[in-house]
Amino acid sequence: MQRKTLALAVTMALAASSFSASAQDSRDAELAALKQQLAELAAKVQELESRTDAQSDVNVDTATQLDNLSNNVAKVETKGGIKVTSADKNFEASIGGRIHFDTYVFDKDIAATTDTTEFRRARLTLSGKAYGWEYKVENDFSAGSNLDGFRDLYIARNMLGGKVTIGHFKPYRSMEELTSSNEILLMERPSTSATGIYSGRQFQQGVGYLRAGSNYTFGVSAFNMRSAPTARTEGVGISGRATWAPIDSGTTTLHLGGSYSHENLNKGTPSVSAVSNYAGRRGPSLTMATTSAAIGTNDSQVDTFGLEAAFRNGPFFVQSEYARASYGQANGTSQDVDAFYVQGGFMLNGGLKVYKGATGVFGSPVVPADKGLWELVARYDVMENKDLLDTKTTSALLGVNYYINPNLRMMLNWTQGKNDKTGDEPSQIALRTQFAF
Repeated sequence: MQRKTLALAVTMALAASSFSASAQDSRDAELAALKQQLAELAAKVQELESRTDAQSDVNVDTATQLDNLSNNVAKVETKGGIKVTSADKNFEASIGGRIHFDTYVFDKDIAATTDTTEFRRARLTLSGKAYGWEYKVENDFSAGSNLDGFRDLYIARNMLGGKVTIGHFKPYRSMEELTSSNEILLMERPSTSATGIYSGRQFQQGVGYLRAGSNYTFGVSAFNMRSAPTARTEGVGISGRATWAPIDSGTTTLHLGGSYSHENLNKGTPSVSAVSNYAGRRGPSLTMATTSAAIGTNDSQVDTFGLEAAFRNGPFFVQSEYARASYGQANGTSQDVDAFYVQGGFMLNGGLKVYKGATGVFGSPVVPADKGLWELVARYDVMENKDLLDTKTTSALLGVNYYINPNLRMMLNWTQGKNDKTGDEPSQIALRTQFAF
């Protein structure tokens, strides 16, 4: 019995030892498998890290290549027109234009009038820069054929503390004359401009210099008494204009200025005149004074002095100019023509006139793309030659401007004119659709 018991104990011990060894082998195999899996996982992580580093290098290289590509490719922009700038910034070209389509309806009195429509302006403009020189080429297709349509046609460069302009451009005189036709308050300019006292002498060929500071401008120009479409002439002229804004706080601006112009017709220059279009464009007119080219004792010179002032306070705006021109006569004397106007506007639903300190003029309000702006406008205008009996005209204008968006404006003007010489008192209603880009 004891032997059986001993044999059984030995058998059970051997079995337990065999099971324990088998279990240890199983755990060792599992540990080995786990170690193998960890080693494989570590290898994969290392591979992924290597790939990420390589991809980062690729990304950096790609970004560098894109930067180099953008810096070496011309830039093209558009806000209605087209502007192209070279990669090295040495060259720039812009194409723009304006379309002003007008309708005129008259209530005639004595002088004959014609109700009509016309393209007041139809311009294309090419402007830009080349190696620091600016250029501008502008043609108005509504002005006629050949050279009749040339407007600004010049080159310019910043130098001597200002800008030098050479070519065909407006002499520095008259605030409203130097204001863009896209931004004038009413459809036509007043009597102190090339619409009146400088009639027909808007653009001249010559050289100009303009210097501007934070609140002042000073411009002078010397020119030949011809524009692009007229014949060669020995007539010469000079002009100068200075402005100062003692107050310019952003919403409140006070502007003051003065100008002088001397024109000497000399040989071959066509006669020049001061003309009043007292009932609006395409209506009746009155010639206030005329000067002819030098013949014998002729005084063939025109000297004009001008003063200007403007004030802006929020939505309210007012502007005025006075000019006196002495027109030389055949008998050696002269006739003085006075021109004066005051005009103003009020923005009804926001916005305010922009003051352009670099040129000393006011422009249109900034118009949101999604909101139109309304503006009420008015003007009173007088021209008079006191050396001739009853040579006086007056014009009273009321109007409204609707700025539909930054490119599109509608203008409605009513004009009541009066000619003291003839007693003529016509009126005009005019409508303009204006698109500029």
